[in-house]
Amino acid sequence: MEIIPAIDLRGGAVVRLLQGNYDRQTTFDDDPVRVARRFEADGAPRIHVVDLDGAREGRRTQAGEVRALAAAVSVPVQLGGGLRSPADVAEAFADGVGRVVLGTAAVEEPALVEQALAAHGAERVVVGIDARDGMASVAGWTEGSEIAAADLLDRMADLGVRRFVYTDITRDGTLTSPNFAAVREMVERADAAGGARIIASGGIAEIAHLRTLAELGAEGAIVGSAIYRNALDLAAAVAELG
Repeated sequence: MEIIPAIDLRGGAVVRLLQGNYDRQTTFDDDPVRVARRFEADGAPRIHVVDLDGAREGRRTQAGEVRALAAAVSVPVQLGGGLRSPADVAEAFADGVGRVVLGTAAVEEPALVEQALAAHGAERVVVGIDARDGMASVAGWTEGSEIAAADLLDRMADLGVRRFVYTDITRDGTLTSPNFAAVREMVERADAAGGARIIASGGIAEIAHLRTLAELGAEGAIVGSAIYRNALDLAAAVAELG
C-alpha cells in the first residue's frame, strides 16, 4: 500500500484544516519545498498536494508553489484543488504534476473528467470523493451536493475512472480514526465497478490504522496531521507497508 504524505497549501504555506474548516487552520511550515524534500527523504513514493485556496475559489491560485515543489523532488506529485477546466489540467501537467485529482468537477461538470481521461489517460486522472455523512461535498468541502459518495463512484467508474481518493471530511485532521466502514464500502464498490482502486484519507492517526486500511484493500492512504504532529513516523510506515 502506498503511504502518501499530504501537503495542503494556503497562502503559500503548509497548513492543515480541521474537518475542512477554513477557520480552523494550523500552519506547520512556510516552505512547501522543504517539507516535500523531507517527505521524499523519508521514502514517500508520492506526495499529495492540495491547493486549498484554489479548491474554494474554483481556480488555480498557487501554481508557482506547485511548480517549485514538483521540480524539487523526484517522486511524483498528485495535485488537487481548483482544477476546473481542461486548461487547468493541462497546465498542472506542464508544471510537473504526475496526477491530477478532480473533485468538484466530478460532481458539477463530469464532462471535464471525460475530457481529461481522453486527453491524459486513466493513470493520470483521479477523482476525489469528499464525503460528509455519506454525501459528496464540493468547493473545497464548503458546499454539499445531492449525490451520495457511492453513487458518484459508480458514475465516474462508468466514465472510465480507475482510481479514487476517498475522504471522510468529518474525520479529516481529527487524529481519531478513519471511517473504516465507509472505506470498506467504497473498496467493494470500486472493485465491483471493474476493479477501480481506492486511496483512503481522513482520520489516520497511527500505523495500526494503516494496517487496517491495507487489510480492507485500499491501494493507498493519504496522511497529513499524524505526520505533522509526530503521531506517525512516515519512514517507519513506508518501510513496513510500502
